Amino acid sequence: MHIAWTSFLVALLIIMIVPGPDFVLIMGNAVRSLRKGTEAALGVVTGLMIHATLATIGLSALVAAVPTALLVVKVIGALYLAYIGFMTFRTASKSAEEQHAGGNVFLRGVLCDLLNPKVMLTFLSLIPQAMDPHSAPLPQAALLSAVTVGVFALFWVIVVPTARQLGTLLSKPKIRATFERVCGTALIGMAASVLAA
Repeated sequence: MHIAWTSFLVALLIIMIVPGPDFVLIMGNAVRSLRKGTEAALGVVTGLMIHATLATIGLSALVAAVPTALLVVKVIGALYLAYIGFMTFRTASKSAEEQHAGGNVFLRGVLCDLLNPKVMLTFLSLIPQAMDPHSAPLPQAALLSAVTVGVFALFWVIVVPTARQLGTLLSKPKIRATFERVCGTALIGMAASVLAA
């Protein structure tokens, strides 16, 4: 089995460091508290594991092959991103205590990742490129999917505590409110780009 590890890992690294909805959601929560950032990251990784499982057994490929199903996923995903963005923007002026009071951050992380069609398409476009066409596809897909989830999980292990360091700077209400408005606007912009793609 000759998996194209080098090109696969380079592509994965590029995808990982380009900020997307998951990154914005995790960063926005991590600067508030380590616990919130960890919950958001665990939610995102759970969403990735579900995507990895679906891609490995082929259900994601089926959704991608049926334009109507993919369109439905895109619209739901875009609406959810816009909702998270709007809520982040709206609560930017609230105190940290008020923000901590509501919402299941873990569930937001799961849904943010699950409803992002770009994540599904990443699994469907990146993993097949790295596979050895002369070997059994299922073990390769499972291995590459597991590596993808593992690499992202490691990335969040580094990002969450690092982002938390910004918490001191963002403890100033005006700076925090500006940061959260930027995060909210970014999520709304990403929702628009998902719909436009």
